[in-house]
Amino acid sequence: MFADEPTGALDLRTGRGLLESLQRAAREREQTIVMVTHDPAAAAYADRVLILVDGRIAHELSGAGYEEISGVMAGVGA
Repeated sequence: MFADEPTGALDLRTGRGLLESLQRAAREREQTIVMVTHDPAAAAYADRVLILVDGRIAHELSGAGYEEISGVMAGVGA
């Protein structure tokens, strides 16, 4: 499944529910979900996070939480 900014137009509660559903589907149904997001809170639901800079992988994180993801994202443009 491909999801481009799936929570972009949603309120926080609905967005969290959607992310939990995607995460559950990935685990229970052994599905792969590719999600594009600028939101580190949404990215924290992923098992693996790739941060792209100018179309290239700049960082790869596994099992990262919000703090780690947002820290890396904040430092990317520096």
